[in-house]
Amino acid sequence: MAHQAVLYFRLLKFRLSAVVAFSSAIGFVLGHPKASALEIALVTLGGLLVTGSANIINQIIEKDLDKMMKRTSKRPLPTGELSVKQAAIYCVLIGVTGLSILAVYFNVLSAILAFISLVLYGFVYTPLKRISPICVFVGAIPGGLPPLIGWVAATGTLGVEAWILFGIQFIWQFPHFWAIAWVLDDDYKKAGFKMLPMAGGKNLKTAFQIMIYTLVLIPLSLLPLQFGMTGTTSAFVAVVCGVLFLAQTFYLMRTCSKKAAMSIMFGSFLYLPIVQIAFVLDKVTL
Repeated sequence: MAHQAVLYFRLLKFRLSAVVAFSSAIGFVLGHPKASALEIALVTLGGLLVTGSANIINQIIEKDLDKMMKRTSKRPLPTGELSVKQAAIYCVLIGVTGLSILAVYFNVLSAILAFISLVLYGFVYTPLKRISPICVFVGAIPGGLPPLIGWVAATGTLGVEAWILFGIQFIWQFPHFWAIAWVLDDDYKKAGFKMLPMAGGKNLKTAFQIMIYTLVLIPLSLLPLQFGMTGTTSAFVAVVCGVLFLAQTFYLMRTCSKKAAMSIMFGSFLYLPIVQIAFVLDKVTL
């Protein structure tokens, strides 16, 4: 019984789902700075369950492809430890629960946006990975929606502030995913995934694109200050983090090495939560 529970937990891709849920909570607190701990917990849980459901759809569709890649071959579906039917039932249960939490405790609009995100990730982005590098653009849409959904859950409105939060996380997806695709390129090729933007993949043109998107993050991260969402302290933190993040891309352009791509990958993992936490701390002290 305990082993089965562990298998279902692994299906969630908990670390990834938790990061997504965290950014939903960030958007929620920015939209409602006086939110209670219970409200923050509920919006986080809703985001976690919907994201987990989308991740399971991804794993069901890619079950046979996951067998080909070292990174994913030990997942519960490729190993046969869980059946597709078991995964599908679990997927529906947690997906409906997550959407219901958003609709009942917050508003229907946030639940609709979360459902759109789930469909885009599970049924559009996932199959596109073997067809075209455009998949990263498509995947960046549901990837960028969590803080927007959090803001909508808090305010009930889809205003400019929500789109600013979306824009920052949307643009961040490109250096983040392309750095991962660079590091895991050999594994991805086994499954026929086309994640890198340029033909030939790991080259200066790809490194240049990573640099451009990272550069765009710097002015984007100043928009919350411009629109009165946060103060100058978080703007300063965002610019410093943006410059440090950008510096890593120059190393990749100079060397086109896996080591440089890994540096960007880990840098992206640090950049987003640091900047988002700075926004929240600035907001609640304004």
